[in-house]
Amino acid sequence: MPMRSDQRAGDDRHQPSPGSAAAPRPGDPTSIRLYEDGRQVDPGGVHGLDEVLTYLGRRPGRMALVGYTDPGQEQIRGLGTTMGLHPLLIEDLLKGNQRPKLERYGDTLFMVVEPAFYLDDIEDVDVAEVHVLKRGNMIVMLVRPASHGMIWSGPDLDYRPGFLALGAEALLYGILDGVVDSVIPVARGVQTDLRQIERQVFSGDTAAPERIYRLGREMMDLQQAVAPMTDIVESLRAGFNRHDIAHELRTYLGDVADHVRRVGLQIDQIRELLTQILTVNATLTDQRRNDNMRTVSSWGAILLVPTLIGSIYGMNFANMPELNWRYGYPMALGLMAASAVVLYIVFKRRDWL
Repeated sequence: MPMRSDQRAGDDRHQPSPGSAAAPRPGDPTSIRLYEDGRQVDPGGVHGLDEVLTYLGRRPGRMALVGYTDPGQEQIRGLGTTMGLHPLLIEDLLKGNQRPKLERYGDTLFMVVEPAFYLDDIEDVDVAEVHVLKRGNMIVMLVRPASHGMIWSGPDLDYRPGFLALGAEALLYGILDGVVDSVIPVARGVQTDLRQIERQVFSGDTAAPERIYRLGREMMDLQQAVAPMTDIVESLRAGFNRHDIAHELRTYLGDVADHVRRVGLQIDQIRELLTQILTVNATLTDQRRNDNMRTVSSWGAILLVPTLIGSIYGMNFANMPELNWRYGYPMALGLMAASAVVLYIVFKRRDWL
């Protein structure tokens, strides 16, 4: 997660306790963002979670966003011990594979979200898993990699200081908005592939159905990641009055809710288009199959009559009309050829050939 180093703090904004200015330790967070009065300050000398807590306790108006990238179990247990997390919450963090949700464990808010990625080269939609903990003016974000190894870099929190000064909820809503915004390029990539698939379908490419089924499955996974975010937003709204959330933050969360609705509609439209394309492909396939059957049947009928004539005159009975006739053999050949030509003309006019 990128840091901004162009803003400086006051004299004691982030002065660590003796010995805390050492290099980061193996279990320390991957990234730390410190804020004072809404402005990001240099986290120099603050490496561990305990040092972040010390920094936050020195003066009101301070805020921190702590990030862990693909944390190990020891890191999570250390985080749980330092923050005094509920055992059930620690268990969820250790297990992972959580669906998007919002839960409260005492004074700790626990949110699970799934940012999305689109791998255009293999036409695959992948989602990562992000656990977000909020307590007081500190937010801890644990980012787990997606199945293909992509790691979410985090949201763009380049907000004006006056907005960030409203509290850690501004960061929390920013994370939620960043996750929603990650779905937009995914939907755009899928729509591009849909246009290519449409051309494949009408050109008769047999690889089109496989692409349709694969994208349909991926869009279902994406919908499962986005749909629960509506419940997350509504749960956050339900706590507005109880937690005395500022009006500007309420308005911002309303904008996030609008983004969630629009993204959800996009996903529904894409899935509907996939269904329509699949129906069109099935119809065209049936039509091509019927055309092939007509063609095969026509040629079969054309060959049937000459074969029938040849079979009759090949039975070698002693008493058969034209058997000893001088022109019997040319007549049989001519009859076979004439019947084949007549049937060919009839089927050709009906566009069966």
